[in-house]
Amino acid sequence: MKSHHAIAPLQRGINTLVQNGTLKPQKTILLTGTGTELSNINALKGRAKRKVITQSMVLNLLDAAAKAAVQNEKIYRGYWNTYYCQNKVYTANGRMYGIYCKNRFCTLCCSIRKAEIINKYLPVLEKWEDPYFITLTVKSVSKKLLHKRIRDVLRAFKLIIDKHRKRNQRGDTIRLMGLKAVECNFNPIKKTYNPHIHLIVPNKLIADTLLCDWQSKWTTKFVNPKGQLAVKVYNKEKALIEIIKYGSKIFTEPDVNNKTYSTVNRTLYVAALNNIFTVMKNLRIFERFGFNLPMASFKPIIAPTITKNYNEWNFDLKSHDWLNSKNDDVLTEYMPHSDLVELLERRIDTERD
Repeated sequence: MKSHHAIAPLQRGINTLVQNGTLKPQKTILLTGTGTELSNINALKGRAKRKVITQSMVLNLLDAAAKAAVQNEKIYRGYWNTYYCQNKVYTANGRMYGIYCKNRFCTLCCSIRKAEIINKYLPVLEKWEDPYFITLTVKSVSKKLLHKRIRDVLRAFKLIIDKHRKRNQRGDTIRLMGLKAVECNFNPIKKTYNPHIHLIVPNKLIADTLLCDWQSKWTTKFVNPKGQLAVKVYNKEKALIEIIKYGSKIFTEPDVNNKTYSTVNRTLYVAALNNIFTVMKNLRIFERFGFNLPMASFKPIIAPTITKNYNEWNFDLKSHDWLNSKNDDVLTEYMPHSDLVELLERRIDTERD
């Protein structure tokens, strides 16, 4: 289907940016960081796609936050910061520069965080000879009990880790270590929430220990043994990417038990997302435990660049792209797929939580 946001055929695009020539002198600006290569068109279009998704989502999250019975000023302010993330960007010397919000509900910033985590932790994971992927769950709860349940889940995991750390110091047990990511799913049919933990650990012994202690601590009153998972990891980079994405997943399927859905059946439950983002505010979604990272190699500090030769671009949601502030150029020439248009225009549920 066609989006009513479709724009007219483009006359000029990204190719105009890399042509030689001196731009008209204008006010001086300060460019910080390394910027993004303009020659990588696919990466730029991917960034435009994430910006479209994020801005569409945040507009609805702002409405959901305003309607929430318990309003949270910090989360509300965070949504606005994300709305303006990369809203204005500058291009100069073949690169693009902008300011990032660094919020976990920003798909732009999550993609950057994903790359940083992979670079930091994959070298460690590569040294683990027999890693396992684990999921530790508890029974789902209503919105009213979500805040307490998430804190209880994290507290229970910490108690298990602390117990084995003390015993390990006495030489009585193994050393528990691994990577942890916290996720919370929403079931739109039952209107329940399921906070849980995903882990990657170095070996099967640690995996079995965590599974055993988790079920013992919660008992069958709160934990279904069939809901716990421990599988051997064969592709370490893929497993790391999987555990990273759980902290930033924004789509919830209409039927969480049906894995044969098509892309157009996805639904964005923004009221439920607002509840999840609110109760998980200030929590560490991804972290290591039981080991230290090797000393990072020194990275040179990149000094800011002062320039008068640049182009300024402002993001326009209806155009799905950044528009040049002085002419009709667009930055990426990105046009969303009809499935994404369908999702963002017709499959955003603002009521169910």
